[in-house]
Amino acid sequence: MARLIRTARSALRLSSSSSCKTPINGIQRHPNPSLQVQKAISTSLFQNRPYASETLPKSPMEANILRILRNEEEYQSEYAPPEQPPTKFNSFTVQDRPGELWMTMRGKFGDTEDIKIEVTMFDGYEMVPKTGDDSSGEDVRLHLSMLVDISRGDGSNDLEFMCSAWPDRLEVQKVYVLDRYRMPAKPYMGPDFRSLKRTIQKRFIEYLEARGVNDELSVFLHQYMPNKDRIELIKWLGKVKSFVEK
Repeated sequence: MARLIRTARSALRLSSSSSCKTPINGIQRHPNPSLQVQKAISTSLFQNRPYASETLPKSPMEANILRILRNEEEYQSEYAPPEQPPTKFNSFTVQDRPGELWMTMRGKFGDTEDIKIEVTMFDGYEMVPKTGDDSSGEDVRLHLSMLVDISRGDGSNDLEFMCSAWPDRLEVQKVYVLDRYRMPAKPYMGPDFRSLKRTIQKRFIEYLEARGVNDELSVFLHQYMPNKDRIELIKWLGKVKSFVEK
């Protein structure tokens, strides 16, 4: 405040000395002292205001969060760093869909059928007995959910399979017949696949295997998803760190 008063006094002295300037057209112009004071105070405040681009000091809690995030991001990036996701598996193209919990695969069967496969990241698990020399205790088997859409592109209904992908095998849970143009609000989605006769189950499994949807695909997905999981984790750590740093 003392500095503002001194600045204001200087402005008043300047305004007094400027009143002796030569008149213009015979009219003596007297500067407004109060206006000069306001300008001086405003200038002083502006000069003492910190620049908006200056980074404000972080609180101890924020600094600690940043340190933890940086360490974890560095660890995840350097220890077993993720690989570039594959873009093809057998006859299917692979679309990673960065930032999402899904990945998509597309393929064709013959000249008329389009196959679209959508797979979640790990969304469940089951406990199973350990095998091998150390058979005491249990192991965790991770689970992926998978939708297989088979369409013919002629306006007819689509066939959709809801599947469970385990590390070593593929299981069919449901078989839907979808009319995407006249889909009721609560359609009947078919019986539980395991409740069907064994012969019907076998034919559907053979139907999928002929189109490349089989146990080998399930093994590939369980190799693919840990890599995607690490990629998404590193991106998430970077985004959170950038937010805290601002």
